[in-house]
Amino acid sequence: MPNPKIIEKIKQSVRQSVPLTVTTYKLPHETEMQIDEILAAYLNELGQGRLQDHLSYCLKELAVNAKKANTKRVYFKEKQLSLQNKEDYAEGMKAFKEDTLSNLDYWLELQKKKGLFIKFIFHPKGRHFRIAIKNNVEITRKEQMRVYDRITRSRAFETLEEAFAEVLDDSEGAGLGIVILVLMLRKMGLDEEAYEIEGENGITTASITVPINEVKLEKLDMLISQIVDEIDQLPQFPDNIVAIQRLIADPKSEISDIARKISTDPALTADLLKTVNSAQFMLPNKVDNIVDAVKMLGLRGIKNMLFNYGADKILNLPSHPELWDHAHRVAFYSFTLARQITRSKDIIDDAYVGGILHDIGKIVFSAVHPELLDRIQHFSSERDIAPGLFEDLSAGYNHAEIGAKIAEKWNFSDSLIESIRYHHEPSACRPEHRLVVYCVYLGNAVCGYASGDIHYDIMDHSILSKFRITTEEQFKEVQRKLSKDYDAEVKTN
Repeated sequence: MPNPKIIEKIKQSVRQSVPLTVTTYKLPHETEMQIDEILAAYLNELGQGRLQDHLSYCLKELAVNAKKANTKRVYFKEKQLSLQNKEDYAEGMKAFKEDTLSNLDYWLELQKKKGLFIKFIFHPKGRHFRIAIKNNVEITRKEQMRVYDRITRSRAFETLEEAFAEVLDDSEGAGLGIVILVLMLRKMGLDEEAYEIEGENGITTASITVPINEVKLEKLDMLISQIVDEIDQLPQFPDNIVAIQRLIADPKSEISDIARKISTDPALTADLLKTVNSAQFMLPNKVDNIVDAVKMLGLRGIKNMLFNYGADKILNLPSHPELWDHAHRVAFYSFTLARQITRSKDIIDDAYVGGILHDIGKIVFSAVHPELLDRIQHFSSERDIAPGLFEDLSAGYNHAEIGAKIAEKWNFSDSLIESIRYHHEPSACRPEHRLVVYCVYLGNAVCGYASGDIHYDIMDHSILSKFRITTEEQFKEVQRKLSKDYDAEVKTN
Protein backbone atom coordinates (compact mmCIF):
# COMPACT_ATOMS: atom_id res chain seq x y z
CA MET A 1 0.00 0.00 0.00
CA PRO A 2 1.13 3.64 -0.54
CA ASN A 3 2.59 5.41 2.46
CA PRO A 4 0.21 7.25 4.84
CA LYS A 5 0.95 10.65 3.26
CA ILE A 6 -0.10 9.38 -0.17
CA ILE A 7 -3.23 7.79 1.32
CA GLU A 8 -4.16 11.12 2.90
CA LYS A 9 -3.61 12.89 -0.44
CA ILE A 10 -5.88 10.34 -2.12
CA LYS A 11 -8.62 10.94 0.46
CA GLN A 12 -8.24 14.69 0.00
CA SER A 13 -8.37 14.20 -3.77
CA VAL A 14 -11.66 12.28 -3.50
CA ARG A 15 -13.28 14.64 -1.01
CA GLN A 16 -12.24 17.86 -2.73
CA SER A 17 -12.39 16.52 -6.30
CA VAL A 18 -8.82 17.61 -7.06
CA PRO A 19 -6.40 15.58 -9.17
CA LEU A 20 -3.35 13.65 -8.00
CA THR A 21 -0.48 13.37 -10.50
CA VAL A 22 2.61 11.16 -10.81
CA THR A 23 5.27 11.98 -13.43
CA THR A 24 7.94 9.59 -14.69
CA TYR A 25 10.46 9.57 -17.55
CA LYS A 26 11.42 5.91 -17.81
CA LEU A 27 8.42 4.15 -16.21
CA PRO A 28 10.49 1.63 -14.22
CA HIS A 29 8.87 -1.39 -12.56
CA GLU A 30 8.89 0.37 -9.16
CA THR A 31 6.80 3.21 -10.58
CA GLU A 32 4.38 0.74 -12.17
CA MET A 33 3.92 -0.90 -8.75
CA GLN A 34 3.34 2.49 -7.11
CA ILE A 35 0.74 3.41 -9.74
CA ASP A 36 -1.05 0.11 -9.15
CA GLU A 37 -1.14 0.79 -5.40
CA ILE A 38 -2.46 4.31 -5.92
CA LEU A 39 -5.17 3.00 -8.25
CA ALA A 40 -6.18 0.38 -5.67
CA ALA A 41 -6.37 3.03 -2.93
CA TYR A 42 -8.56 5.27 -5.09
CA LEU A 43 -10.91 2.46 -6.04
CA ASN A 44 -11.19 1.41 -2.40
CA GLU A 45 -12.02 4.99 -1.39
CA LEU A 46 -14.62 5.21 -4.17
CA GLY A 47 -16.21 1.84 -3.43
CA GLN A 48 -15.02 0.42 -6.76
CA GLY A 49 -12.51 -2.20 -5.59
CA ARG A 50 -13.97 -4.83 -7.90
CA LEU A 51 -12.59 -2.92 -10.89
CA GLN A 52 -8.96 -3.14 -9.78
CA ASP A 53 -7.77 -5.91 -12.12
CA HIS A 54 -9.56 -4.56 -15.18
CA LEU A 55 -8.51 -0.94 -14.70
CA SER A 56 -4.99 -1.95 -13.79
CA TYR A 57 -4.65 -3.65 -17.16
CA CYS A 58 -6.11 -0.64 -18.99
CA LEU A 59 -3.79 1.76 -17.17
CA LYS A 60 -0.73 -0.33 -17.99
CA GLU A 61 -1.77 -0.53 -21.64
CA LEU A 62 -2.11 3.25 -21.88
CA ALA A 63 1.20 3.77 -20.07
CA VAL A 64 3.07 1.34 -22.33
CA ASN A 65 1.64 3.03 -25.41
CA ALA A 66 2.74 6.44 -24.12
CA LYS A 67 6.20 5.07 -23.40
CA LYS A 68 6.43 3.58 -26.90
CA ALA A 69 5.27 6.85 -28.45
CA ASN A 70 8.06 8.72 -26.65
CA THR A 71 10.60 6.07 -27.66
CA LYS A 72 9.43 6.24 -31.26
CA ARG A 73 10.09 10.01 -31.36
CA VAL A 74 13.68 9.75 -30.17
CA TYR A 75 14.30 6.68 -32.34
CA PHE A 76 13.09 8.34 -35.54
CA LYS A 77 15.04 11.50 -34.77
CA GLU A 78 18.19 9.49 -34.11
CA LYS A 79 17.72 7.66 -37.44
CA GLN A 80 17.00 11.00 -39.18
CA LEU A 81 13.60 9.78 -40.31
CA SER A 82 10.28 11.65 -40.37
CA LEU A 83 7.14 10.28 -38.76
CA GLN A 84 5.08 12.28 -41.24
CA ASN A 85 6.76 10.87 -44.36
CA LYS A 86 5.16 7.63 -45.57
CA GLU A 87 8.40 6.06 -46.83
CA ASP A 88 10.38 7.13 -43.77
CA TYR A 89 7.66 5.77 -41.50
CA ALA A 90 7.67 2.37 -43.18
CA GLU A 91 11.48 2.27 -43.09
CA GLY A 92 11.66 3.24 -39.41
CA MET A 93 9.08 0.72 -38.26
CA LYS A 94 10.93 -2.21 -39.86
CA ALA A 95 13.50 -2.40 -37.07
CA PHE A 96 11.92 -0.19 -34.41
CA LYS A 97 10.79 -2.95 -32.05
CA GLU A 98 13.96 -5.04 -32.34
CA ASP A 99 16.34 -2.06 -32.04
CA THR A 100 14.62 -0.51 -29.04
CA LEU A 101 14.01 -3.71 -27.09
CA SER A 102 17.59 -4.87 -27.55
CA ASN A 103 18.96 -1.64 -26.05
CA LEU A 104 16.02 -0.26 -24.08
CA ASP A 105 18.06 1.54 -21.39
CA TYR A 106 19.79 3.63 -24.04
CA TRP A 107 16.52 4.78 -25.61
CA LEU A 108 14.87 5.45 -22.23
CA GLU A 109 17.84 7.52 -21.10
CA LEU A 110 17.66 9.45 -24.36
CA GLN A 111 13.96 10.12 -23.72
CA LYS A 112 14.77 11.48 -20.27
CA LYS A 113 17.47 13.78 -21.67
CA LYS A 114 14.95 15.10 -24.18
CA GLY A 115 12.49 15.76 -21.33
CA LEU A 116 9.85 13.35 -22.64
CA PHE A 117 7.65 12.41 -19.71
CA ILE A 118 4.68 10.20 -18.88
CA LYS A 119 2.23 11.77 -16.45
CA PHE A 120 -0.50 9.80 -14.62
CA ILE A 121 -3.51 11.83 -13.49
CA PHE A 122 -6.13 10.45 -11.09
CA HIS A 123 -9.13 12.78 -10.92
CA PRO A 124 -12.42 12.07 -9.10
CA LYS A 125 -14.72 14.60 -10.76
CA GLY A 126 -18.39 14.92 -9.91
CA ARG A 127 -19.96 11.52 -10.48
CA HIS A 128 -16.98 10.13 -12.39
CA PHE A 129 -13.43 8.95 -11.80
CA ARG A 130 -11.11 9.89 -14.66
CA ILE A 131 -7.70 8.31 -15.12
CA ALA A 132 -5.53 10.00 -17.73
CA ILE A 133 -2.03 9.51 -19.05
CA LYS A 134 -0.27 12.39 -20.76
CA ASN A 135 2.97 12.35 -22.68
CA ASN A 136 4.57 15.38 -24.25
CA VAL A 137 4.64 14.24 -27.87
CA GLU A 138 1.53 14.80 -29.93
CA ILE A 139 -0.11 11.79 -31.55
CA THR A 140 0.00 11.91 -35.34
CA ARG A 141 -3.05 11.58 -37.54
CA LYS A 142 -1.82 8.19 -38.76
CA GLU A 143 -1.32 6.91 -35.21
CA GLN A 144 -4.74 8.13 -34.13
CA MET A 145 -6.39 6.43 -37.11
CA ARG A 146 -4.67 3.15 -36.15
CA VAL A 147 -6.17 3.42 -32.65
CA TYR A 148 -9.65 4.09 -34.05
CA ASP A 149 -9.22 1.15 -36.41
CA ARG A 150 -8.43 -1.14 -33.46
CA ILE A 151 -11.48 0.15 -31.60
CA THR A 152 -13.64 -0.59 -34.65
CA ARG A 153 -12.18 -4.10 -34.89
CA SER A 154 -12.94 -4.74 -31.23
CA ARG A 155 -16.67 -4.58 -32.00
CA ALA A 156 -16.37 -7.90 -33.81
CA PHE A 157 -15.40 -9.74 -30.63
CA GLU A 158 -17.61 -10.81 -27.76
CA THR A 159 -14.89 -12.20 -25.49
CA LEU A 160 -11.21 -11.82 -24.74
CA GLU A 161 -10.67 -15.37 -25.96
CA GLU A 162 -11.98 -14.46 -29.42
CA ALA A 163 -9.62 -11.49 -29.59
CA PHE A 164 -6.60 -13.58 -28.60
CA ALA A 165 -7.49 -16.26 -31.13
CA GLU A 166 -7.72 -13.72 -33.98
CA VAL A 167 -4.45 -12.85 -35.71
CA LEU A 168 -4.09 -9.06 -35.74
CA ASP A 169 -1.38 -6.87 -37.16
CA ASP A 170 0.82 -6.32 -34.11
CA SER A 171 3.68 -4.55 -35.88
CA GLU A 172 3.45 -1.50 -33.59
CA GLY A 173 2.52 -3.31 -30.41
CA ALA A 174 -0.74 -1.43 -29.96
CA GLY A 175 -3.03 -3.63 -32.06
CA LEU A 176 -4.23 -6.38 -29.80
CA GLY A 177 -3.66 -4.25 -26.70
CA ILE A 178 -6.26 -1.64 -27.66
CA VAL A 179 -8.76 -4.36 -28.61
CA ILE A 180 -8.32 -6.01 -25.22
CA LEU A 181 -8.61 -2.63 -23.48
CA VAL A 182 -12.02 -2.03 -25.08
CA LEU A 183 -13.15 -5.56 -24.13
CA MET A 184 -11.98 -4.89 -20.57
CA LEU A 185 -14.15 -1.77 -20.53
CA ARG A 186 -17.12 -3.90 -21.57
CA LYS A 187 -16.46 -6.29 -18.71
CA MET A 188 -16.76 -3.28 -16.37
CA GLY A 189 -20.10 -2.36 -17.93
CA LEU A 190 -18.61 0.52 -19.95
CA ASP A 191 -18.54 1.11 -23.68
CA GLU A 192 -15.72 2.31 -25.90
CA GLU A 193 -16.73 5.94 -25.34
CA ALA A 194 -15.24 5.67 -21.85
CA TYR A 195 -11.83 5.64 -23.58
CA GLU A 196 -10.53 8.78 -25.29
CA ILE A 197 -7.25 9.74 -26.93
CA GLU A 198 -6.45 13.18 -28.29
CA GLY A 199 -3.48 15.32 -29.18
CA GLU A 200 -3.20 19.07 -28.71
CA ASN A 201 -0.38 21.60 -28.32
CA GLY A 202 2.32 18.93 -28.32
CA ILE A 203 0.59 16.77 -25.69
CA THR A 204 -1.19 13.44 -26.12
CA THR A 205 -3.84 12.54 -23.56
CA ALA A 206 -5.32 9.05 -23.26
CA SER A 207 -8.02 8.65 -20.63
CA ILE A 208 -10.64 6.34 -19.18
CA THR A 209 -13.70 7.71 -17.37
CA VAL A 210 -15.53 5.47 -14.88
CA PRO A 211 -18.84 6.27 -13.13
CA ILE A 212 -18.80 6.16 -9.34
CA ASN A 213 -20.37 3.04 -7.84
CA GLU A 214 -24.16 3.09 -8.37
CA VAL A 215 -24.83 2.28 -4.71
CA LYS A 216 -22.75 5.27 -3.69
CA LEU A 217 -24.55 7.43 -6.25
CA GLU A 218 -27.90 6.35 -4.82
CA LYS A 219 -26.80 7.32 -1.32
CA LEU A 220 -25.39 10.63 -2.55
CA ASP A 221 -28.75 11.38 -4.17
CA MET A 222 -30.49 10.55 -0.90
CA LEU A 223 -28.24 12.98 0.95
CA ILE A 224 -28.70 15.76 -1.59
CA SER A 225 -32.48 15.33 -1.51
CA GLN A 226 -32.50 15.50 2.28
CA ILE A 227 -30.31 18.60 2.26
CA VAL A 228 -32.61 20.25 -0.27
CA ASP A 229 -35.52 19.51 2.09
CA GLU A 230 -33.59 21.06 4.95
CA ILE A 231 -32.81 24.12 2.82
CA ASP A 232 -36.50 25.00 3.08
CA GLN A 233 -35.80 25.72 6.74
CA LEU A 234 -33.05 28.25 5.96
CA PRO A 235 -34.01 31.90 6.47
CA GLN A 236 -35.21 34.03 3.57
CA PHE A 237 -33.45 37.23 2.57
CA PRO A 238 -33.93 40.18 4.95
CA ASP A 239 -37.21 42.07 4.51
CA ASN A 240 -35.53 45.27 3.28
CA ILE A 241 -33.71 43.33 0.54
CA VAL A 242 -36.94 41.65 -0.56
CA ALA A 243 -38.70 45.05 -0.62
CA ILE A 244 -36.01 46.52 -2.89
CA GLN A 245 -36.19 43.46 -5.14
CA ARG A 246 -39.94 44.02 -5.50
CA LEU A 247 -39.37 47.65 -6.44
CA ILE A 248 -36.85 46.64 -9.09
CA ALA A 249 -39.30 44.08 -10.51
CA ASP A 250 -42.14 46.65 -10.66
CA PRO A 251 -42.07 48.44 -14.07
CA LYS A 252 -43.85 51.43 -12.47
CA SER A 253 -41.00 52.05 -10.01
CA GLU A 254 -38.82 55.11 -10.44
CA ILE A 255 -35.06 55.16 -9.90
CA SER A 256 -35.67 57.63 -7.08
CA ASP A 257 -37.98 55.14 -5.32
CA ILE A 258 -35.31 52.44 -5.41
CA ALA A 259 -32.62 54.89 -4.26
CA ARG A 260 -34.80 56.09 -1.39
CA LYS A 261 -35.42 52.52 -0.18
CA ILE A 262 -31.71 51.67 -0.37
CA SER A 263 -30.85 54.79 1.63
CA THR A 264 -32.86 53.45 4.60
CA ASP A 265 -30.18 50.74 5.04
CA PRO A 266 -26.84 52.39 5.98
CA ALA A 267 -24.77 49.26 5.35
CA LEU A 268 -26.35 48.67 1.94
CA THR A 269 -25.87 52.34 1.06
CA ALA A 270 -22.19 52.09 1.98
CA ASP A 271 -21.83 48.98 -0.19
CA LEU A 272 -23.47 50.76 -3.13
CA LEU A 273 -21.22 53.81 -2.92
CA LYS A 274 -18.14 51.67 -2.41
CA THR A 275 -19.00 49.65 -5.53
CA VAL A 276 -19.56 52.60 -7.88
CA ASN A 277 -16.44 54.35 -6.61
CA SER A 278 -14.24 51.27 -7.00
CA ALA A 279 -11.55 50.90 -9.64
CA GLN A 280 -13.83 48.85 -11.90
CA PHE A 281 -15.86 51.98 -12.82
CA MET A 282 -12.79 54.23 -13.28
CA LEU A 283 -14.79 57.38 -12.60
CA PRO A 284 -12.99 60.76 -12.74
CA ASN A 285 -14.97 62.09 -9.76
CA LYS A 286 -16.29 60.47 -6.60
CA VAL A 287 -20.05 59.71 -6.52
CA ASP A 288 -21.84 60.57 -3.25
CA ASN A 289 -25.44 60.82 -4.49
CA ILE A 290 -27.52 57.63 -4.05
CA VAL A 291 -29.68 58.28 -7.13
CA ASP A 292 -26.58 58.80 -9.29
CA ALA A 293 -25.05 55.64 -7.84
CA VAL A 294 -28.18 53.61 -8.69
CA LYS A 295 -28.16 54.97 -12.25
CA MET A 296 -24.46 54.17 -12.57
CA LEU A 297 -24.85 50.59 -11.35
CA GLY A 298 -28.08 49.92 -13.26
CA LEU A 299 -31.00 47.74 -12.19
CA ARG A 300 -29.24 44.46 -12.97
CA GLY A 301 -26.18 45.62 -11.06
CA ILE A 302 -28.37 46.57 -8.09
CA LYS A 303 -30.06 43.14 -8.18
CA ASN A 304 -26.68 41.42 -8.17
CA MET A 305 -25.46 43.57 -5.32
CA LEU A 306 -28.56 42.55 -3.34
CA PHE A 307 -27.81 38.86 -3.89
CA ASN A 308 -24.30 39.41 -2.59
CA TYR A 309 -25.39 41.56 0.34
CA GLY A 310 -28.29 39.27 1.33
CA ALA A 311 -26.17 36.11 1.22
CA ASP A 312 -23.54 37.82 3.36
CA LYS A 313 -26.15 38.75 5.98
CA ILE A 314 -27.67 35.27 6.14
CA LEU A 315 -24.49 33.21 6.02
CA ASN A 316 -22.34 35.47 8.15
CA LEU A 317 -19.39 35.13 5.77
CA PRO A 318 -16.98 37.35 7.73
CA SER A 319 -16.70 34.55 10.30
CA HIS A 320 -15.00 32.50 7.58
CA PRO A 321 -12.32 34.84 6.21
CA GLU A 322 -10.68 32.23 3.98
CA LEU A 323 -13.97 31.56 2.13
CA TRP A 324 -14.74 35.26 1.95
CA ASP A 325 -11.30 36.11 0.55
CA HIS A 326 -11.55 33.31 -2.01
CA ALA A 327 -15.04 34.47 -3.04
CA HIS A 328 -13.89 38.07 -3.56
CA ARG A 329 -10.77 37.00 -5.40
CA VAL A 330 -12.72 34.74 -7.79
CA ALA A 331 -15.27 37.55 -8.29
CA PHE A 332 -12.55 40.05 -9.20
CA TYR A 333 -10.87 37.56 -11.55
CA SER A 334 -14.20 36.61 -13.18
CA PHE A 335 -15.14 40.27 -13.64
CA THR A 336 -11.76 41.13 -15.17
CA LEU A 337 -11.84 38.13 -17.51
CA ALA A 338 -15.40 38.97 -18.59
CA ARG A 339 -14.33 42.46 -19.62
CA GLN A 340 -11.73 40.89 -21.92
CA ILE A 341 -14.23 38.89 -23.98
CA THR A 342 -17.45 40.93 -23.96
CA ARG A 343 -18.80 44.47 -23.76
CA SER A 344 -22.10 43.29 -22.28
CA LYS A 345 -22.54 44.97 -18.90
CA ASP A 346 -25.06 42.30 -17.88
CA ILE A 347 -22.56 39.48 -18.45
CA ILE A 348 -19.76 41.39 -16.71
CA ASP A 349 -22.01 42.09 -13.69
CA ASP A 350 -23.16 38.47 -13.50
CA ALA A 351 -19.59 37.21 -13.76
CA TYR A 352 -18.66 39.27 -10.70
CA VAL A 353 -21.60 38.15 -8.56
CA GLY A 354 -21.29 34.58 -9.82
CA GLY A 355 -17.71 34.66 -8.55
CA ILE A 356 -18.83 35.93 -5.16
CA LEU A 357 -21.46 33.21 -4.78
CA HIS A 358 -19.95 30.23 -6.63
CA ASP A 359 -19.05 28.39 -3.40
CA ILE A 360 -22.27 29.13 -1.54
CA GLY A 361 -22.80 25.36 -1.13
CA LYS A 362 -19.54 25.07 0.82
CA ILE A 363 -20.52 28.08 2.90
CA VAL A 364 -23.80 26.42 3.89
CA PHE A 365 -21.89 23.45 5.29
CA SER A 366 -19.40 25.60 7.15
CA ALA A 367 -21.49 28.55 8.31
CA VAL A 368 -25.20 27.81 8.48
CA HIS A 369 -26.87 26.74 11.71
CA PRO A 370 -25.24 23.71 13.40
CA GLU A 371 -28.64 22.04 13.79
CA LEU A 372 -28.78 21.62 10.01
CA LEU A 373 -25.58 19.57 10.07
CA ASP A 374 -26.86 17.62 13.07
CA ARG A 375 -30.06 16.71 11.24
CA ILE A 376 -28.19 15.59 8.13
CA GLN A 377 -25.77 13.51 10.18
CA HIS A 378 -28.69 11.91 12.03
CA PHE A 379 -30.37 11.18 8.69
CA SER A 380 -27.12 9.57 7.44
CA SER A 381 -26.83 7.42 10.54
CA GLU A 382 -30.42 6.20 10.28
CA ARG A 383 -29.91 5.09 6.69
CA ASP A 384 -26.49 3.55 7.21
CA ILE A 385 -24.70 6.18 5.11
CA ALA A 386 -21.02 6.27 6.04
CA PRO A 387 -19.77 9.53 7.65
CA GLY A 388 -17.05 9.69 4.98
CA LEU A 389 -19.70 10.00 2.27
CA PHE A 390 -21.20 12.98 4.06
CA GLU A 391 -17.72 14.56 4.19
CA ASP A 392 -17.26 13.84 0.46
CA LEU A 393 -20.56 15.60 -0.21
CA SER A 394 -19.69 18.70 1.79
CA ALA A 395 -16.19 19.11 0.38
CA GLY A 396 -16.51 17.64 -3.11
CA TYR A 397 -18.10 18.83 -6.34
CA ASN A 398 -21.60 18.17 -4.99
CA HIS A 399 -21.43 21.46 -3.07
CA ALA A 400 -22.08 23.10 -6.47
CA GLU A 401 -25.43 21.31 -6.83
CA ILE A 402 -26.41 22.16 -3.26
CA GLY A 403 -25.40 25.79 -3.82
CA ALA A 404 -27.52 25.92 -6.97
CA LYS A 405 -30.55 24.58 -5.05
CA ILE A 406 -30.10 27.32 -2.47
CA ALA A 407 -29.80 29.93 -5.22
CA GLU A 408 -33.06 28.66 -6.74
CA LYS A 409 -34.78 28.95 -3.39
CA TRP A 410 -33.60 32.56 -3.06
CA ASN A 411 -34.82 33.40 -6.58
CA PHE A 412 -31.41 34.13 -8.04
CA SER A 413 -31.27 34.75 -11.79
CA ASP A 414 -30.77 31.74 -14.09
CA SER A 415 -27.33 33.04 -15.02
CA LEU A 416 -26.16 33.05 -11.40
CA ILE A 417 -27.72 29.64 -10.69
CA GLU A 418 -25.83 28.19 -13.66
CA SER A 419 -22.53 29.78 -12.61
CA ILE A 420 -22.91 28.18 -9.17
CA ARG A 421 -24.01 24.77 -10.45
CA TYR A 422 -21.41 24.45 -13.22
CA HIS A 423 -18.34 26.32 -11.99
CA HIS A 424 -16.46 22.99 -11.96
CA GLU A 425 -18.08 21.53 -15.10
CA PRO A 426 -18.66 24.56 -17.37
CA SER A 427 -19.28 22.57 -20.54
CA ALA A 428 -22.52 21.24 -19.02
CA CYS A 429 -24.19 24.66 -18.69
CA ARG A 430 -26.86 26.03 -21.02
CA PRO A 431 -25.49 27.83 -24.12
CA GLU A 432 -27.06 31.18 -23.24
CA HIS A 433 -25.13 31.32 -19.95
CA ARG A 434 -21.76 30.04 -21.17
CA LEU A 435 -19.85 33.32 -21.07
CA VAL A 436 -20.73 33.95 -17.42
CA VAL A 437 -20.03 30.35 -16.39
CA TYR A 438 -16.74 30.27 -18.32
CA CYS A 439 -15.54 33.43 -16.57
CA VAL A 440 -16.40 32.05 -13.12
CA TYR A 441 -14.83 28.68 -13.98
CA LEU A 442 -11.59 30.31 -15.12
CA GLY A 443 -11.51 32.74 -12.19
CA ASN A 444 -11.83 29.80 -9.81
CA ALA A 445 -9.26 27.79 -11.79
CA VAL A 446 -6.73 30.62 -11.55
CA CYS A 447 -7.13 30.61 -7.75
CA GLY A 448 -6.83 26.82 -7.67
CA TYR A 449 -3.69 26.92 -9.79
CA ALA A 450 -2.07 29.47 -7.47
CA SER A 451 -2.82 27.29 -4.42
CA GLY A 452 -1.60 24.10 -6.14
CA ASP A 453 -5.04 22.44 -6.06
CA ILE A 454 -5.58 22.56 -9.83
CA HIS A 455 -3.04 21.66 -12.51
CA TYR A 456 -2.92 23.36 -15.89
CA ASP A 457 -3.09 20.13 -17.85
CA ILE A 458 -6.43 19.06 -16.36
CA MET A 459 -8.19 22.36 -17.11
CA ASP A 460 -10.69 22.68 -19.95
CA HIS A 461 -8.39 23.90 -22.71
CA SER A 462 -11.26 24.64 -25.08
CA ILE A 463 -12.41 27.28 -22.58
CA LEU A 464 -8.88 28.60 -22.03
CA SER A 465 -8.58 29.17 -25.77
CA LYS A 466 -11.60 31.49 -25.68
CA PHE A 467 -9.48 33.74 -23.46
CA ARG A 468 -6.52 33.36 -25.87
CA ILE A 469 -4.65 31.07 -23.48
CA THR A 470 -2.97 28.20 -25.31
CA THR A 471 0.13 27.51 -23.17
CA GLU A 472 0.89 27.19 -19.49
CA GLU A 473 3.24 30.18 -19.69
CA GLN A 474 0.40 32.33 -20.99
CA PHE A 475 -1.80 31.03 -18.18
CA LYS A 476 0.87 31.87 -15.60
CA GLU A 477 1.10 35.39 -16.98
CA VAL A 478 -2.69 35.82 -16.70
CA GLN A 479 -2.56 34.48 -13.14
CA ARG A 480 0.26 36.86 -12.16
CA LYS A 481 -1.49 39.89 -13.63
CA LEU A 482 -4.87 39.09 -12.06
CA SER A 483 -3.25 38.52 -8.66
CA LYS A 484 -1.29 41.76 -8.89
CA ASP A 485 -4.37 43.76 -9.93
CA TYR A 486 -6.46 42.18 -7.15
CA ASP A 487 -3.86 43.03 -4.50
CA ALA A 488 -3.78 46.62 -5.77
CA GLU A 489 -7.59 46.78 -5.63
CA VAL A 490 -7.63 45.50 -2.03
CA LYS A 491 -5.06 48.10 -0.97
CA THR A 492 -7.04 50.87 -2.66
CA ASN A 493 -10.16 49.90 -0.77
